[in-house]
Amino acid sequence: MARRSVLSATERESLLALPEAEDDLIQHYSFTESDLSMIRQRRGDANRIGFAVQLCLLRYPGYALAGDMPVPEMVIQWVARQVRSDAATWQEYGAREKTRNEHLHELRAYLGLSPFGLTDFRKLAHSLADLAMQTDKGIVLASHALQTLRQKRIILPALSVIERACAEAVTRANRRIYRTLIEPLERHHRSGLDNLLNVAPDIKITWLVWLRQSPRKPNSRYVREHIERLKIFQSLALPEGLGRHIHQNRLLKIAREGAQMQPSDLARFADERRYATLAALAIEGMATVTDELVDLHDRIMVKMFSAAKNKHQEQFQKQGKAINDKVRLYSKIGRALVKAKESGGDPYAAIESILPWTEFEQSITEATQLARPATFDHLRLIEEQYSTLRRYTPEFLDVLKLKAAPAAQAVLDAIDVVRQMNTTGARKVPEGATITFVKARWKPLVITSDGIDRRFYEICALSELKNALRSGDIWVQGSRQFRDFEEYLLPPDKFSELRQARTLPIAINPDLDQYLLERVMLLNQQLATVNQLALANELPDAIITDTGLKISPQDAVVPESAQALIDLTSAMLPRIKITELLMDVDDWTGFTRHFVHLKNGEQAKDRTLLLSAILADAINLGLTKMAESSPGATYSKLSWLQAWHIRDETYSAGLAELVNAQSSHAFAANWGDGTTSSSDGQRFRAAGRAESTGHINPKYGTEPGKMIYTHIADNYAPFSSKMVNVGVRDSTYVLDGLLYHESDLRIEEHYTDTAGFTDHVFALMHTLGFRFAPRIRELGDTKLYIPGAIADYPGLKSMIGGTLNIKHLRAHWDEILRLASSIKHGTVTASLMLRKLGSYPRQNGLAIALRELGRIERTLFILDWLQSVELRRRVHAGLNKGEARNALARAVFIHRLGEIRDRSFEQQRYRASGLNLVTGAIVLWNTVYLERATQALGESGKLTKDDMLQYLSPLGWEHINLTGDYVWRQNRKTDVGQFRPLGFRNNE
Repeated sequence: MARRSVLSATERESLLALPEAEDDLIQHYSFTESDLSMIRQRRGDANRIGFAVQLCLLRYPGYALAGDMPVPEMVIQWVARQVRSDAATWQEYGAREKTRNEHLHELRAYLGLSPFGLTDFRKLAHSLADLAMQTDKGIVLASHALQTLRQKRIILPALSVIERACAEAVTRANRRIYRTLIEPLERHHRSGLDNLLNVAPDIKITWLVWLRQSPRKPNSRYVREHIERLKIFQSLALPEGLGRHIHQNRLLKIAREGAQMQPSDLARFADERRYATLAALAIEGMATVTDELVDLHDRIMVKMFSAAKNKHQEQFQKQGKAINDKVRLYSKIGRALVKAKESGGDPYAAIESILPWTEFEQSITEATQLARPATFDHLRLIEEQYSTLRRYTPEFLDVLKLKAAPAAQAVLDAIDVVRQMNTTGARKVPEGATITFVKARWKPLVITSDGIDRRFYEICALSELKNALRSGDIWVQGSRQFRDFEEYLLPPDKFSELRQARTLPIAINPDLDQYLLERVMLLNQQLATVNQLALANELPDAIITDTGLKISPQDAVVPESAQALIDLTSAMLPRIKITELLMDVDDWTGFTRHFVHLKNGEQAKDRTLLLSAILADAINLGLTKMAESSPGATYSKLSWLQAWHIRDETYSAGLAELVNAQSSHAFAANWGDGTTSSSDGQRFRAAGRAESTGHINPKYGTEPGKMIYTHIADNYAPFSSKMVNVGVRDSTYVLDGLLYHESDLRIEEHYTDTAGFTDHVFALMHTLGFRFAPRIRELGDTKLYIPGAIADYPGLKSMIGGTLNIKHLRAHWDEILRLASSIKHGTVTASLMLRKLGSYPRQNGLAIALRELGRIERTLFILDWLQSVELRRRVHAGLNKGEARNALARAVFIHRLGEIRDRSFEQQRYRASGLNLVTGAIVLWNTVYLERATQALGESGKLTKDDMLQYLSPLGWEHINLTGDYVWRQNRKTDVGQFRPLGFRNNE
């Protein structure tokens, strides 16, 4: 039987912790009249209290009272008050074990409970195996086990027995997963998988290692190299659908474990485990390579279009002076001709009065050369880079297995034409080739007087393929990011089942008629109110005129008394090294316990090494430099620890621990209650080996970069961060942070700047239960959409953009509900869906319907904004916190000139996660010491007004030493439960 531990010490305590808060005591430990009647039959206070406590424990958590079991004083006092006995007599209970056992048997009969036996163990392990097929997290399995036993009215056994059952379930699930993966494999499949562990000729590394390498740059050479990788994966010819019936979390974990192991270690595995691991690696590897291949093509196309556009602009600018001279010349000639006509003079003489006739003829020739065609566009310059595409696109199109939705079938037909021309070597586009996919902008280039241009036909087809892959109208077999849109959503039967049971995980009324009745009624009320205020010029700090909207800017001045308090408390914070700060915070929270081993779930044995690896990510130092700067650390030790203990889920769990600690700290309540938040993107330049992975966004200049998108709560807790594409709009990632963080925060209202909003975001935020409040730049240009006639609201006329299209909403209501439910269920991420919806053609029904829903919510929000100065202040304050947090992050991310230089996306993600975790630790440490500083000021009489505390911020770092040697001192100045002394120094 499996015997390994599946729970940490903290998790064991939390599972069987007795309630101590009054609300929890009321819920679990309130006695009925029947209970009290049983209790009163006991003789003496000690027996009555002991019997009552046993009754409580058997009901919740569900275990029997042991002789040496500690029971919280709050529970004893609560029970004693109900049974009207002396709480002090509790110590006398249980002196006679026989009495306690007699009470237990009597209570078992009264409550209808049965003891836990061997048969129950077997049934429990069997039932847990189904859950273990989805996750092998011990706390999830153990919680489910306890819930199952309670439902069956079985007395809980010792927690070690529960752990053995969970471990047994994981073992069974692993075997079942292995069998599911290997049973469809034929002999040639297994031979191909084994070959992955062999050294590839001329490469000097195994095929498996080579296949997992990421492309270095978006150019034709590396695309062709990646195509070869995909061909090798395809040559394995694994059975179609292999792994489809295995939960993605488990499949991904098997692949991750295999990826961390040396090929020689994998070769020593037993056949079942080896082939299952290699199959998982192949499935995940093929999906990754496919996605990277499509992304490479996308980036090459974008790069080509950008280069053509830039060249087009440069040419125009170079000829600008000559064109201006010609315009001025012809302006003079025109005036001379007009004057000649008015006076009856000779027009030719008028021209020659400006310049000689021969020069006039020459100027016409020059003007013809300067003139642009009617289709003045940079697309014509794309042809100059056609040779770049030809180096890889024949193989690229040949290796991808594409399918299309009806809306993009014409594009796929054109791709088939290009494939056919590649195969036959044809130089001309065959007659009858589809041209319906060619948009108006491309037609003059593709369809010429001599027929269809071969080059522009292919370039246009590839460009439309790129767009269709982005939107999901064309999908790629074996891909993860470019699958059929339908595969991302809840299965139709599952969605129907949830809807019929009225358990859809959404926050709105699923009945469209009732929903529209409520929202349109509210919308009409708000429109009427704001229209009346606008006509009376009574909108607070705002005015609507025929030319648009004007709103007074928010006053961000901090009171002088608050600024004095800020300066004073900042000077009082103790000076500290970042290493000591992290150890302090870990002593308080134990966040490092979440960085468990990928395979066995054990905690890291060396805390200082773990903190060194985390800090290396956070300050952008890297493991090599950290090993040099941290005595006792070596690169090999740090690298091993990072490989097995540091990953996305451990960073998320560690961050959640810090966020929960910040949220539960009393002093943090001065800044907020944790129900509002803001998010913003922070760009970092991509340099060195990472330069080729960066994207260019004209908003930030011409240098490639990466962006970390971070969510921060009103109490300054940074509860989510994500490394994202700098070229994608911020709004794509707003919902991810709100839905997928692991902290206990319950966000109700969320703020972003202009880049964080679209109508689709408004719609999904409302559907999923969040109030969305973006600070929209040029709000007057953001139109209102109304259900009635524009004439009904003369005061808002300049802001109204049109009427709502309720017809589209009705036609696609079920699709909206299914999409929102899928996102909430975790079937697909919100960012992926928003990216695809944003790329959809304008005529796509779901995208239009979601836009209409968003227009309702956006209009309601703007009407609120116009009426409420308090809302504007909340949003302004929330976004300021995010900007201040970005300044702290920039200061922490100090090494390598603050540039991201890691090539792999995995390492880049770890940089973002480590940075956010350490900024979260700084926020918590500062909060603790700001409280101590203000308490000291209060005791000395220097702080008399608590309302100034809201102006303090835990985002300062002047007192933190972020550079130098990173020494982890074990003999620090503070003992357990003690704090560092406050200081008084001049601000520097």
